[in-house]
Amino acid sequence: MSSVRVLVGTRKGAFILESDGKRKKWDVRGPHFAGWEIYHMKGSPVDKDRIFVSQTSGWFGQIIQRSDDGGKTWFQPGTPAGAPTTTPEGMPMGESNKFVYDEAAAPLTTHLWYDGTQHPWEFKRVWHIEPSLSDPDTIFAGVEDAAMFRSKDGGKTWQEMSGLRGNGTGSQWAPGAGGLGLHTIIIDPSNEDRMYGAISSAGCFRTDDCCKTWKTITKGLSSLYIPDPNAEIGHCIHRIAMHPSRPNTLFMQKHWDVCRSDDAGETWYEVSGDLPSDFGFPIDVHAHEPNTVFVVPIKSDSEHYPPEGKLRVYRSKSGGMDWEPMTKGLPQENCYVNILRDAMCVDNLDDCGVYFGTTGGQVYASRDGGDSWDAIVRDLPPVLSVEVQVLQ
Repeated sequence: MSSVRVLVGTRKGAFILESDGKRKKWDVRGPHFAGWEIYHMKGSPVDKDRIFVSQTSGWFGQIIQRSDDGGKTWFQPGTPAGAPTTTPEGMPMGESNKFVYDEAAAPLTTHLWYDGTQHPWEFKRVWHIEPSLSDPDTIFAGVEDAAMFRSKDGGKTWQEMSGLRGNGTGSQWAPGAGGLGLHTIIIDPSNEDRMYGAISSAGCFRTDDCCKTWKTITKGLSSLYIPDPNAEIGHCIHRIAMHPSRPNTLFMQKHWDVCRSDDAGETWYEVSGDLPSDFGFPIDVHAHEPNTVFVVPIKSDSEHYPPEGKLRVYRSKSGGMDWEPMTKGLPQENCYVNILRDAMCVDNLDDCGVYFGTTGGQVYASRDGGDSWDAIVRDLPPVLSVEVQVLQ
């Protein structure tokens, strides 16, 4: 029987939740890296024992951690085997996982923000880790300030893929409320040279040549909160999602509006339909039904909690044409949590599992494609990311 491993990144450490294929009883391991912000954890689809972690501290900076045994032990790629990864005080050890930006891109290292002044490009943190679909040693990272990096040695060293910042629009990028982060990376399973990236708040981008060049793909998006609602650059994208069997169809949750593209991002149209609010952060697609989409609406851009204090996952089985609330097992009064952009995922078991974490420290799971929900763990620190692995 298959087993399931859920990787949870929080404000104060990483947690690993494990269950058998029935997904009824869960064991909790953690916290790993207690006290550190874990922006993202993700496992390699090639080697299920390999997991990467973005470990961040405002005092001590950014570290990439790796496990090759399913999260039992961890190390910083580049440190000697068996060496401690941190000092007792928490300071990073060694010269591991250095992020090196492209010196040839020096003219690109300023951004013209909306305050009318230029700011130097600054590496602050890794928002998102995306392992290769075919090579366990190749990993992509989306960082703040927005840029794309790649490691080909399992996270030991990283080089900027400077085509993104060099696509000619970088001077127009501006930070969203959470910073200027490349927070979403999607690899097309039918063509790994094609990738998508989303930046808050700049827009959505696509490469067809494995990061050498990038194209802005925002036609059809409209954002009333920017000077020109239909501008090419300036849209605050919160999350994009794709079903692997239909890679030309993308779904998007942005700062107001749920949108869809059927031509690999060339054009977008709104599918917010009858949602109670079209503001939210996560969006994902059912593992076996490419027209079934999940979102979690929150009240507004200033009130980050569910409308009416009722936590509801909305599901569309028509690709966004209409939506229905999924409430069974979820709190329907006095609930004021938020669900962040990387905090929802699905597994690929026969009865598709759906998972999400909240800023209140709960992780909810559905074993039946969203019909009903259970809190599989409570009282964690605020959840930043949730990813799942199905193990044979």
